[in-house]
Amino acid sequence: MTQPSDEIRQQLIEAAAAARHWAYAPYSHYAVGAALLTASGKVYEGVNIENAAYPDGICAERVAVFKAVSEGEREFVAIAVVTSNGGSPCGSCRQVLAEFGLETVVYLADEAGRLVSETTVAGLLPASFGPKSLG
Repeated sequence: MTQPSDEIRQQLIEAAAAARHWAYAPYSHYAVGAALLTASGKVYEGVNIENAAYPDGICAERVAVFKAVSEGEREFVAIAVVTSNGGSPCGSCRQVLAEFGLETVVYLADEAGRLVSETTVAGLLPASFGPKSLG
């Protein structure tokens, strides 16, 4: 898979930063925005959505993935995640991303849009369990 250009990386970070403003985080106050680029060229955004029953919330990364999958997308190129401090996706998000490709590029940026880290899903989740694990 071809590495996204610097321009695409910046566009994804900006889209994730813009989406972050819609986050619903009244408990943690840790707003997260995500922008997922699919192989078809479409970008799906997501935000974290908290709930008073804490386990019922959902992360921005999974919202973006589920929106894409619900519209027929199955191949992802890159995802940008923007938080106040460039935080990394949780384990559940890593596992969901792994389902659709370990080579997906992951950009982590802070609220100023500065790239904090660039890796792949494989880099975030080594020795992952995926579809091939089921035989």
